Amino acid sequence: MMVTAANRLRAAMSARSDATHRTRPADWVLRAVVSAHVVAIAGQPVFAGVYMSGDYDGLRWHAAGADVVTYVGFVQVIVGAVIWVRRRQAWPFLATSALMAAESVQYFAGLDGALWLHFPLGVMTVVALVALFVAVWSRPLRRRQHPRNERERGGRERGGRERIRSSREPKRQGADDA
Repeated sequence: MMVTAANRLRAAMSARSDATHRTRPADWVLRAVVSAHVVAIAGQPVFAGVYMSGDYDGLRWHAAGADVVTYVGFVQVIVGAVIWVRRRQAWPFLATSALMAAESVQYFAGLDGALWLHFPLGVMTVVALVALFVAVWSRPLRRRQHPRNERERGGRERGGRERIRSSREPKRQGADDA
């Protein structure tokens, strides 16, 4: 059978549509928390700008917003840990932990008045969180198969790649074997 580019495209499109149906409730919770985190952090430069334009209430709003960003970030770390344990996907937890470390340094730099660190780190955390938002929403989080389970199944994988066969499985002899 001849495999054409159109066949490959159809297979990829059907795999992608199947993948969209695999988004689980834990994934939706992560998406919701990351979205709330983005909304909370987007207000921070606005409140800082209000303060810097002379309205001193902006500093109070900026401090309250920093608390909200931190609390939502901690919830996101917990959701990332749950995703790691339940779905075997470590990257949401690791990315959120790195982001929270940067946000914590930025939080304390702001309290200390170290604006030389607070401003650039604030820009970097907003960019990192938006990148995480795009990563979480652009693809479904699929459960990774445990390597042992993949080896035990043997046979061919979807897409034609050969899987490692378990030593317990007898090798099948077919017409193609010579």
